[in-house]
Amino acid sequence: MASENYLTVTQLTHYLKAKFDHDPYLNRVYLTGEVSGYRSRGKNNHQYFSIKDEHALISAIMYRRQFHQLNFELEEGMKVLVIGRVSLYEPSGRYQVIIDSIQPDGVGAFYVAYEQLKAKLAKEGLFDFPHKPIPLFPKKIAVVTSPSGAVIRDIMTTTRRRYPIVQLVLYPTVVQGDKAAASIIHNLKRIEADGSYDTVIVGRGGGSIEDLWCFNDEQLARTVSAMTTPVITSVGHETDTTLIDYVADQRAATPTAAAEIATPVLQEVLLQVKDYQQRLYHGERQQLLVKQRALKQLKQSYVFTQPERLYDGYRLRLSEWENRLQQVATRPMHEKQRHLNQLIQQLRAENPKSTIVQRQGEVKLLYQRLKQEQQTYMTREHYQLDHLVSALDLLSPLKRLSKGYTYATVNQQPLRSIKDVSAGDKLELTLADGQIDTTVQAINAQTLMKSSDTSQEGG
Repeated sequence: MASENYLTVTQLTHYLKAKFDHDPYLNRVYLTGEVSGYRSRGKNNHQYFSIKDEHALISAIMYRRQFHQLNFELEEGMKVLVIGRVSLYEPSGRYQVIIDSIQPDGVGAFYVAYEQLKAKLAKEGLFDFPHKPIPLFPKKIAVVTSPSGAVIRDIMTTTRRRYPIVQLVLYPTVVQGDKAAASIIHNLKRIEADGSYDTVIVGRGGGSIEDLWCFNDEQLARTVSAMTTPVITSVGHETDTTLIDYVADQRAATPTAAAEIATPVLQEVLLQVKDYQQRLYHGERQQLLVKQRALKQLKQSYVFTQPERLYDGYRLRLSEWENRLQQVATRPMHEKQRHLNQLIQQLRAENPKSTIVQRQGEVKLLYQRLKQEQQTYMTREHYQLDHLVSALDLLSPLKRLSKGYTYATVNQQPLRSIKDVSAGDKLELTLADGQIDTTVQAINAQTLMKSSDTSQEGG
């Protein structure tokens, strides 16, 4: 078989893609199934996932433009209705459905988006907040609604009937369509920036969920939640509930009810004020009568009839304090006088004259004893001195010299041994009656020893 009969893979794939693209049945397909393998890549990216049922699965792609227009969050396992076209992706040879629109199957897309956003805001705690009280007597009310609808007419009619002194300020607003949420947010921010309004009413008449969908906008709900001015909502019928109803300070079933919540009935207020006025008048009159009776009784009291009696108690207290003061003042003086008398008696009992005579006798006696002791001490010391002089005399070297002994020195140093001198040395011999200078001629150890022994015997 000739090779020209063979197709390349690219040629075959290209042919199949052309078949897919030109088949009228594949250019517009309607599928139902479950979302599989979905992982959100963000609103600005293409989304890749699959649509499956019990027996088959087809790849799906949704370009970012179509995905960005979804008003609900796509979730894994969600059963959906898909409108798109089937195409072939040539590099991998896989066919896929390119989705133009998608919506939940069995439940409307608006409802799913509403529940998902409601759950998100509830999780953030946006619905749990202390509701601001609606002022009882407002001076200025802002109304955010369409200028041509029945809502503003109902509110104006109700406020004129109930509380005509209030100032109504209409903020013309788009309340339906794609631009409605931005229009409402813009006017709410203007009201908040003004800061002079007591209450804000956001209202719209009844309609389908699509008509009321702008009131489920996330940014609008956050704007209402951040308002410092109390907000009353009246959107749709009584059974309709939008997200801003959960973040408003109060919800009204109808625009008329919203106006009734925002304003009191002036006639009732005036009647109540008149009633309070009457009560105040009667109360003050009653108080005045009570005070007048009390004043009359006070005028008849002794304070005014006999004012000097006011000072009776003070006089008694003054007299008592005078007595106490006198006692306190004289008691120390009496104590000092008694103590002085005691000291005088003691001084008289201890006359210094007899004491001086007695002390003089004692001094004389002590002087005699001192003189006697001094004489005895001197005698004892003289005797001791004589004894020491005698003992010292016995030890005197002069006494030994007088017996024939000689004291020899060499170079003014005592001569103690023959080893300390040599022949020819000059000696100084001290005797009892003088000194002899001599020279050593010879040294005889034996003669010296004998001489030494003889000197010992002589000593």
